[in-house]
Amino acid sequence: MSPLESCGSDAPEASAPTGAPNFSWRTLLSLSFFSLLLAAQPSAAQYTWQNVRMVAGGFITGIVYHPNVQNLVYARTDIGGLYRSTDGGSNWKPLLDWVNWSNWGYSGVLSVALDPNNPNAVYAAVGGYTNSWDPNNGAILKSTDQGNTWTVAPLPFKIGGNMPGRGNGERLAVDPNNSNIIYYGATGDTTGTFGLWKSTNGGSSWSQVTSFTAIGDWVEDPSDSNGYLSAKQGIWWVIFDPRTVVSGVTQNIYVGVATKNAPRIYRSSDGGSTWTALAGQPLTECGGTGLLPTKAAIEPVSGTMYVTYGMKSGPYDDGKGEVWKYNIGSSVWTNINPVVNDCQPPGSGNITYGFNGLSISKSNPNVIMVTGHSSWWPDTYIYRSTNGGATWTNIWHWTRYPSIAYEIVYPQDITMSPWLKFPAAPVCAGSGGGRPGPNENPKIGWMTAALAIDPFNTNNFLYGTGATLFGTTDANLWDDGSTSTPFHISVKANGIEETSITDLAVPPSGPQLLSGVGDIRGFYHTNVTTVPSTQYQVLTSTNSLDFAQNAPAKVVRAGNGDNSNCEKSFAYSTDGGQTWKIGGAQPTGVTGSNNDSIAISADGSRVIWAPNGTTAAYTSTNWTAASPTWTVVTGLPAQAKIRADRVTANKWYGFANGVFYVSTNGTSFTATLSSGFPASAKIVTVYNKANDVWLVSPDSSTGGVWHSTNGGASFTKLTNVVLADGIGFGAPGSGQTYPAIYLAGEVGSTRGFYRSTDGGASWIQINDTNHQWYYSGFVITGDPNRYGRVYIGTNGRGIIYGDGP
Repeated sequence: MSPLESCGSDAPEASAPTGAPNFSWRTLLSLSFFSLLLAAQPSAAQYTWQNVRMVAGGFITGIVYHPNVQNLVYARTDIGGLYRSTDGGSNWKPLLDWVNWSNWGYSGVLSVALDPNNPNAVYAAVGGYTNSWDPNNGAILKSTDQGNTWTVAPLPFKIGGNMPGRGNGERLAVDPNNSNIIYYGATGDTTGTFGLWKSTNGGSSWSQVTSFTAIGDWVEDPSDSNGYLSAKQGIWWVIFDPRTVVSGVTQNIYVGVATKNAPRIYRSSDGGSTWTALAGQPLTECGGTGLLPTKAAIEPVSGTMYVTYGMKSGPYDDGKGEVWKYNIGSSVWTNINPVVNDCQPPGSGNITYGFNGLSISKSNPNVIMVTGHSSWWPDTYIYRSTNGGATWTNIWHWTRYPSIAYEIVYPQDITMSPWLKFPAAPVCAGSGGGRPGPNENPKIGWMTAALAIDPFNTNNFLYGTGATLFGTTDANLWDDGSTSTPFHISVKANGIEETSITDLAVPPSGPQLLSGVGDIRGFYHTNVTTVPSTQYQVLTSTNSLDFAQNAPAKVVRAGNGDNSNCEKSFAYSTDGGQTWKIGGAQPTGVTGSNNDSIAISADGSRVIWAPNGTTAAYTSTNWTAASPTWTVVTGLPAQAKIRADRVTANKWYGFANGVFYVSTNGTSFTATLSSGFPASAKIVTVYNKANDVWLVSPDSSTGGVWHSTNGGASFTKLTNVVLADGIGFGAPGSGQTYPAIYLAGEVGSTRGFYRSTDGGASWIQINDTNHQWYYSGFVITGDPNRYGRVYIGTNGRGIIYGDGP
């Protein structure tokens, strides 16, 4: 299979408009006619793009240093693409912003491999899910310039960059003695596994290694009907023993398979022609049900292979794990567990978690590190050995529950992301306030599958968590065992932005921006160039938010509670979103979901909420009370999309199942139109126009944009928009009376981001092929306070904002 396309961030940002003469765009710029044209209609290159600063916010699944180039390191993520650092991890550059809507799954990077003999070559196995959630097959990406540009080699099967087991590996590996040879261990699906794959031409094409017949049949939960937890895990890692070379090809290759029904580790001693199970390998932890090999690494000086084991694939949980080393010369296995395994059932012994995050120092092979996987409470575990695993030290340990002691003093600097200190969870009546005992805040981390020691300096290591990237530059102080001279942990994620954005709002006063974010609640952004100091205090995620246009101090949110017994799914703020309180009683049956829709009237006197799990939508006028009253809204289906008119205080709009609804009292709705619409659509109202309503739908056959100027009595469909993911409004341009419109959608045959300054009559694209940000634009808004500013919510690349003339 040949690469289908070449793409990347260093391609020219400007391209000639359709029908332009066949000479360079730079030449065109010198011509007065085109200079005037550009002044009237800005090109994509005239928009500048940056991230709203939050710093990280998602799961770092893998970290790979180049073994022979100092300070060159890559970090992969599950939905946020791939990043490169050339200063050892202090600053990062995103490498996959060219990925677009048609192949959005490429933002899930399941594995990364570097060529030890070519500092410019990097490979990435990409794909979102192996079940039906991602319609596309996966691919192997190759770059010959450290990720600035890429070629794509498509595969005939899916890759699950955001599936269980995504922190294990690496599944990709380049032969250290032959840059043309690369292996990839495939993930599976619910019906089987796709085995081991190989390229002999530097990643341009791939074929299955038919002599490798082992099946990675481990599944987290075979009863999962979505195919997510029931997907077969396949192969987790491939590593080479670089000492064994014949005719320029490494002979000894090791493969780790996710199974409990057969041997887990296989070796080829003839360059991949034949394979046998490694003799004497650990299969069952003491008294348990089976070990799974999560990571492996070979230390070539001593000829030792190290392997970490768990009982599940992670990253959310794991069972009692072990750490082993294998002497390749003598074929002897030795258990080097950091904690004594007391042979009790999982959860009742000293080891209640698996092991992962394996890294061996290249500059000092006696230095080894592993992580506890996945330990959430009271914190994760990180172990370090300076004698090849004979003895270990942990950052902390239990003394006598619930007391803990710190073996190593580690000042933890989160000033780059101060929101990592999570707000205290509410204490629920009768619950005892949650699990007793300590619960570290901020945490060292959780879901810590990725850890890597700098190959040039044992002082430096990086490790990923479910929310950020941490690291240190003085780890040798850990080795000294001194509490008076501590080593330091700090956030090392500058340039990484990995949040999933659920909603955005720009009030007329107060914050520069309000954001709704999955997993980490959302933020009050005083300034989008400064990292917020704290998350919203309540609800663990935000699914929908709204503010009162004429009373912007009043803001409401619907989301997921921290504890279903007390936190509920509704929160409100009376100071513009700076501080939040949990609402009192809520309608029966509410379950937090991304389907929630919530709206507040222009004057802030009434809230309408269409929560997931209920049989109706509800309204309240005393929503700040300790025991608010929620009344069923009549005439509006459950789970409808709702929005308030931004000017008229008690006018509301709803949409469900292809029908548009209007209310003039907030308690009852009437259907106004029931034909000509798609089954689902999003409602957006204009911040300074009464009765001005827009509908957008991304449906490829029936989607588009509809506009009403009479409060939903009638709509006109825009003929120049094929489909729309989202639409938003900002300050009008000079001499204009209607707000600037920002569209994420398809105009003509090109899907992208557009702006209109004439009410939607014409559109100009404001992004280019290097700025597409995967699965993005379902949340988009202009800035009513600043012409040219647009905010774009992404699923994995945070909030992008653009400024243009």
